[in-house]
Amino acid sequence: MDIRQETIGSILVRSTNWIGDAVMTTPALRAIRESFPNARVTVLANPLVAPLFTVHGAVDEVIIYDRKGVHAGLRGKLRLARELRTRRFDLAILLQNAVDAALIAWLARIPRRMGYRTDGRGPLLTHGVAVDGATRLLHHVEYYLAMLARFGVTTGDRHLELATTADEDAAMAELLAGHGIGTRDALLGINPGASYGAAKRWYPERFAAVADELSRRWGARVVVTGGPGEAAIAADIAAAMTTPCVVMAGKTSVRELMALIKRCDFFITNDSGPMHIAAAFGVPLVAVFGSTDHATTSPWSERAVIVRRDTDCAPCLLRECPTDHRCMTAVTTAEVVEAAERLRAGRQALPSQGVS
Repeated sequence: MDIRQETIGSILVRSTNWIGDAVMTTPALRAIRESFPNARVTVLANPLVAPLFTVHGAVDEVIIYDRKGVHAGLRGKLRLARELRTRRFDLAILLQNAVDAALIAWLARIPRRMGYRTDGRGPLLTHGVAVDGATRLLHHVEYYLAMLARFGVTTGDRHLELATTADEDAAMAELLAGHGIGTRDALLGINPGASYGAAKRWYPERFAAVADELSRRWGARVVVTGGPGEAAIAADIAAAMTTPCVVMAGKTSVRELMALIKRCDFFITNDSGPMHIAAAFGVPLVAVFGSTDHATTSPWSERAVIVRRDTDCAPCLLRECPTDHRCMTAVTTAEVVEAAERLRAGRQALPSQGVS
């Protein structure tokens, strides 16, 4: 079925379900916008991810897919499909890999349905792409772009892209000012959480030690970020630090978190959604990796350094470590501090001792 520019006036893009994955789809969104400059691009996303795209150059509209609310269960899916059917989309691009995404697009009678043939959904796609071994090894940014490229949807700019408004930036500056942090103060962000599971998390006392040391060396103020689930970890870091810090974990919306990370001058983080937000805003960052695959989910940025240790069981991709968490216990505070210093000085981090 034809997908030339002149045949496509309205596109539905099904977003991924996690913040980090969604940020890594932004080059794909740019490819869609550039390939269909006259089409209206609508993103279908869950309530967590949707705020990323409410202000975005490649997106005209966001529709929230609330699987725990009005779109719960089969009845909810049918309701959503009816809503989408009235919009008369010409093309659905399914960046999310589940059969659910294809089923909703099919039920909505969207005539062209593009995506990877994953999760048994191949028969529901009109423009499907098989996933082979080489495709599975691609970085997630390249993974989404590779599927689109099979149908001539490409871009020459593969940078991540997020945006905040001037009002959002001003509101964050005012909030930080209330904590004594001025616009000229160097700000170090510490992000200890990872929503996927504890196996991805480095230790609070080590984050605290790194924050203290870098704050002392750089004269920086420290802010601890994270979602509601990381508030306790953030409190542990604050308690372990000798330097005063501002704990913002669990106190910001997604868009406020975006503005806060954008304001940071440096970021120390686990492999997580906020890590990818920092990469999108070009914030220099050091990321500690353990159980996850740094080859496929590393920060897509030239201003990032990964600190990790090779172990016989990593990457395991598990939510909880079934053994001794050796991939994380092996990463020392000295390694993270040294990686941060190298990056801040504009020098490439050496590949020795698992720093890459």
